[in-house]
Amino acid sequence: MAPTRLGGDLPSNIEERHSSGALQKRDHEREFLDLLYPQQNFSIPIDHFPSSPRYIPHSQGKFNVSYWFDDAYYKPGGPVFVLLMGETAGHRGRYYLQKGIVQKVTKATNGLGVIMEHRYYGTSQPFNDLSVQSLRFLSTEQALADVDYFARNVKFAGIKENLTALNTPWIVYGGSYPGAQAAFLRKTYPKTFFGAIASSAATKPVYSPDGNWEYFEPIRQHANPETVKNTQFLVDVIDKILMKKPQYIKQLKQTFLLPNVTDDRDFAAVFANDLYTWQNINWDPARNAQLFDDPRLQDFRKQRNLTTTLNNQAVSNLRPSVKQLLQAAGYAPTTGTENILLNMIHYLNITQIARQREYEPESQDAFFGFAGLSPEVWQSDSLNPRITPWPRAWCWQVCTEWGFAQTGSTPSYIKPLISRTNNLEYSAIYCQKAFNITTVPKYKEVHKYGGYDIEYDRLAFIGGNADPWKPSSPLADQARKRSSTTNKPIYEIAFGIHHWEQNGLFDNETTTALPPPQVANAQKFIVNFVKEWLKAWRY
Repeated sequence: MAPTRLGGDLPSNIEERHSSGALQKRDHEREFLDLLYPQQNFSIPIDHFPSSPRYIPHSQGKFNVSYWFDDAYYKPGGPVFVLLMGETAGHRGRYYLQKGIVQKVTKATNGLGVIMEHRYYGTSQPFNDLSVQSLRFLSTEQALADVDYFARNVKFAGIKENLTALNTPWIVYGGSYPGAQAAFLRKTYPKTFFGAIASSAATKPVYSPDGNWEYFEPIRQHANPETVKNTQFLVDVIDKILMKKPQYIKQLKQTFLLPNVTDDRDFAAVFANDLYTWQNINWDPARNAQLFDDPRLQDFRKQRNLTTTLNNQAVSNLRPSVKQLLQAAGYAPTTGTENILLNMIHYLNITQIARQREYEPESQDAFFGFAGLSPEVWQSDSLNPRITPWPRAWCWQVCTEWGFAQTGSTPSYIKPLISRTNNLEYSAIYCQKAFNITTVPKYKEVHKYGGYDIEYDRLAFIGGNADPWKPSSPLADQARKRSSTTNKPIYEIAFGIHHWEQNGLFDNETTTALPPPQVANAQKFIVNFVKEWLKAWRY
């Protein structure tokens, strides 16, 4: 699930802009996957609820949902195993057909593997734009009904057997928002979906005056303790100046090499941007390399090196100014605390500011701006990601149903990892600017499926204890404790982050360390209970 501030999980065009090298390296792989798993299209109603006043004016039209499938392991009698792609283009999930949880389950069960794209993402577009009028059919219940309709009606090319859901066991899997979808599908359409595996499933929508500050808690608890402590210190210095010492704000921005970021909240948000990459950290080094091709953007735990030892002398000339800022924030300067700020200045300079310079004459406001984005950018509803350079469809889901805006509004006894100026008003600013939505999201439309307490036979929950979405899932510390059974499996991956068991390796890529034992065990756990589940199917 994408974090809901623009500094977070990057939409495809922003990834191109900042990581073009990674995309070039993947060109060959994409060409191969295009040949191996050609895109299929299936026609689905735009409006599954013609009697609901929520979708007036209704539509009797249909649109094509994209999907991909692999029958390499299929034998008559085997299940259909569907991976839901959620808020991203479906073609990105094709390699899971070759390696990862889809391949492992289908191989073990003689099953058919399917990747299904979500309405309004990738090529599965009901309309030619993402206007508010068009987006009215983008809701949780409509998306769930898509999967049900697909499972009951699809025919797979080259397969003579009837593999629709009432004739064949369908098991649905998803990670993150699709994990919540998987759980909701099992409960809402139990006759269609024989089983469901909800990984890192954020089943509990979050909306409160403090926003989703809990998103950062697993990072605070599991990242390098020194980095966490020093990040909290840095944020406290910045906040005390921004919120209490406005006469030092100009000096603060100049010292951190961001003099032309006009909005103070935008300035503070720059320090939070790389925190959102935590959820993308994977146990597979190749997967990390794809996400963060630029060596300056490697693993937050290694590169955000906010130690009390100076990392680079190039910024030492800023020490006098840093000392003044510490004093303005109420801290007695020491060499160590000065070095924490200087190290962050150096880090920003070689990462985010360096990228901004690469795209000159784009200004710092244009590059780092969020609150200050022009109305033309906010209101663009084009399907072309180069014209609408932000995840408009997902933000619509956040603003209308899910909430989830991440903030620094922690309780007073927890020092935040991001600025308290990045509050709910700021983090959800796109709701008003892009959609003219000023009301609270209708989170009850999601919560009705069960929230933390969702439960059903043959519904499994998998997650990592270091996953920033854990606090929104049934594995949250706040949720009731559950015991794992074959019928209702539960598995938490030690030191795991976001749906880690979804990814995999080819047999000739595995080593004694990769996949990590806890990931390999989670995958075996899933394969074993799926095989047990299938014994209950009456062929």
